[in-house]
Amino acid sequence: MRVFIRIFVLALLFFPVIAGIPAQQGKDTGAPPPWAYGFTSPTGAATSDPPPPPLFSPVRDDGTIRHLPGSNFSFTRTQIQNSFGPADWYPADHPQMPEIVAHGRQPDVRACSLCHYPNGKGRPENAGIAGLPYSYFVHTMNDFKNGARKSSDERKPNTYFMIGFAKAMSDEEIAAAARYFSSMKWTPWIKVIETSTVPKTYIGGGMFLRREGNETEPIGQRIIETPVNTEATEILRDSRSGFIAYVPMGSLKKGEDLVEKGGTGKTTRCGVCHGEDLKGLGPVPGIAGRSPSYLMRQLVDIQQGSRNGEWTSLMKPVVSKLTSDDLLAVAAYLASREP
Repeated sequence: MRVFIRIFVLALLFFPVIAGIPAQQGKDTGAPPPWAYGFTSPTGAATSDPPPPPLFSPVRDDGTIRHLPGSNFSFTRTQIQNSFGPADWYPADHPQMPEIVAHGRQPDVRACSLCHYPNGKGRPENAGIAGLPYSYFVHTMNDFKNGARKSSDERKPNTYFMIGFAKAMSDEEIAAAARYFSSMKWTPWIKVIETSTVPKTYIGGGMFLRREGNETEPIGQRIIETPVNTEATEILRDSRSGFIAYVPMGSLKKGEDLVEKGGTGKTTRCGVCHGEDLKGLGPVPGIAGRSPSYLMRQLVDIQQGSRNGEWTSLMKPVVSKLTSDDLLAVAAYLASREP
């Protein structure tokens, strides 16, 4: 009886802590972590999330002419989000875009610059592709084309758009995009902050956006990657406005141990293949300073078999013993490294 009472008291003491953590932050179940895929609830669970809108849905445009500091150009919202010729605020920031990057090819291939920006920086819901090796870029596009690369969370829409684009693109178009994006260096884009609480957010277009006000909530075992300036990113698609990645306390130290030392035999040091500075080695891509949301998705997709292909097979044993918390720590630490 005394044992039962002690257990009951402990349960009462810990219940407020547990109740304060959103449901998706519970124990490792082996399911894809919803936060990495732009959701707040696990796949298949009852959810209050609105269904994701079509990736290229029409925008509300009142005709207002928009401006950005440092740009000599002005655009309406329709022009900013034109699927076949989106706004390029800073043409001097990048080389001349090939046609497939600047305008795509109607009706099957949207402009690469729409989602990944003219400078290739991208956003948490897609990928930063500037600085990827030419051969890796081509190989990845062919993996999309050949069905070797999918998403572990079937709700994520843009993965399937990428599959469609890759299938519709010619080898010459893929090569042109690869030459363009591989010609630019990856530079700092994400600030990583360890914290126990984060601003309250909502999902917009597959990305965590801050709610108005100063309310916060426990971070739990999530990474919340959100724009530094919501309007600049979500409305204006400012390719100079970066992101903040909030990560759990202690995750950087844990990630450093896994990335730099292999976690005492749990995995392989990332530097063996990606270079000691983690900035890439030959055809192997750089992973320092990249989006932790994107990195987490790739690690999970490889672990769960949603991402395959010749090169991916080399990564499978690397991630096979890692828990979801391990993968989070790896993604957080890699994002914190200077690119």
